[in-house]
Amino acid sequence: MIQKLRIGVLISGGGSNLQAIINACEAGRIKGEVVFVGSDNPRATGLERAKKHKIETFTVDYALIIRNCRQNPDGVAGPADLDLAEIAARETIVPAGSDSEMRKAFLISRALAEAELLERMKPYPFDLLVLAGFMRNLTPYFIDRVNTVAGEPRIMNIHPALLPAFPGMDGYGDTFRYGCKVGGCTVHFIDYGEDSGPIIGQRAFQIEETDTLESIRNKGLELEWQLYPDCIRLFAEGRLKTVKITYKVNKRTVQRTVVKIIRP
Repeated sequence: MIQKLRIGVLISGGGSNLQAIINACEAGRIKGEVVFVGSDNPRATGLERAKKHKIETFTVDYALIIRNCRQNPDGVAGPADLDLAEIAARETIVPAGSDSEMRKAFLISRALAEAELLERMKPYPFDLLVLAGFMRNLTPYFIDRVNTVAGEPRIMNIHPALLPAFPGMDGYGDTFRYGCKVGGCTVHFIDYGEDSGPIIGQRAFQIEETDTLESIRNKGLELEWQLYPDCIRLFAEGRLKTVKITYKVNKRTVQRTVVKIIRP
């Protein structure tokens, strides 16, 4: 068990989940503290939430870095420690229809932004990195520099759908448009895929005939603000363990990493 969990948070927008985490820490529901809040968006209003609680903040302007790479593709190299071939072999999230040059440009621009992000995080040692509405997919370049111990992931994310259904940017919208009768949210550890990492916790709500997309999002957010602090609390208490399980599906052997919650 960690004595007092040091939590780093990355956001892109208003930071309502960030506020729920800060509140849980200050109320003692999580034995920990938020040590920094970073953002890819200099205008993210969630940064003001952090400042009100005297939490250190910083930004890395992803949009500017990506724009510079696009304007001068031949003159941009990745970080000095980037092994492009190695990262490309493991990266699964690239723009649809990308050819090899587009894939290369995508990975270089993201690695440049991630290298700056890692540099800005250096002054703030942390035990867990929490993505709270951080609207950027992380590449293996970043993930492997945070998850340095095999089998001990420490990047957590919340997704607005009941994974593995509806990964991607608009989980509540996808749930609504599909005509689902149940919606919900999921907290999971990050892996190399899009919202495909091992699931830590989920909460669900009924979708009524009278519900709108807005009301579904509101229902989901209320659950997110409960679920995310609960999952972080379990991490702080040392009660999350990732294990590999092997099973047969249609005569195929499948292996997955899942999260087991240890009883107190």
